[in-house]
Amino acid sequence: MLSGVLPPDLPGTLSVSVPGVLEHRPDEVLPLASVGKLLLLAEVAHGLTGTGPAGDRLDAAEPVELLGEDHCGGSGLLTRLSVRRPTIADLAVLTAAVSDNTATNALIRRVGLSRVNKRAEALGLVRTRVLDRIREPRLPGHPTTFAVGTAAELSALAERIAADERWARLLLGWMAGCGDRAMVPAFIPHDAEDAEVRDVPCPSLWVANKTGTDEGVRCDVGVVRGARQVCYAVLARCAPGDEFEMVRAMRAVGAQIAAAAS
Repeated sequence: MLSGVLPPDLPGTLSVSVPGVLEHRPDEVLPLASVGKLLLLAEVAHGLTGTGPAGDRLDAAEPVELLGEDHCGGSGLLTRLSVRRPTIADLAVLTAAVSDNTATNALIRRVGLSRVNKRAEALGLVRTRVLDRIREPRLPGHPTTFAVGTAAELSALAERIAADERWARLLLGWMAGCGDRAMVPAFIPHDAEDAEVRDVPCPSLWVANKTGTDEGVRCDVGVVRGARQVCYAVLARCAPGDEFEMVRAMRAVGAQIAAAAS
């Protein structure tokens, strides 16, 4: 279905699921990099809105002491700030907006990995899972990657997030503040600073998304709203050094999404 959209000699694997618009190898299991953080944020959103079991409820104002094991290089700001006891809400915003690895690890420690994957299962995800906390570097004795999943399952998750449930609206708001619009949304005309959840955007399109970046991995999952709502998941894997060619293909998919949503 992507004939004429993508170059024929793409140097890697591209998996695309845009329900009702585009599908290309949507069921292939691929590494997700930080897109896997969506599963964590889904569980945190359920806990904060009281839509999970009573024993799993979370308080947005609860401070979480940062431990040495939480600290991690790579994306984020928390290791550069003086705060040492951010709230659960702060950690969620940092995880969504700047993909903060230290904030992610603190949240995973607070809620537990098994709880994150139990929520993923409850949301209908079968092959999409978080396997570990964030590690920089990832050594031979560690799980090979942070998270894995399929574009088909992640686009379905995006549709759930775009639904008008309390937990979903909270998570969608976090995603609206994402600071990375360089992949799929790059060719979608929108205001990248518009972090207010909008049902009928005007005059441009509206985007909420979460990206993932690792060596040889580029991933993007999101919601686009215009005259029509379009949810998407685009996952790319390639040899190190070929990432930009994969990003160009992801942007071409974004142009098709923009046309569908306009």
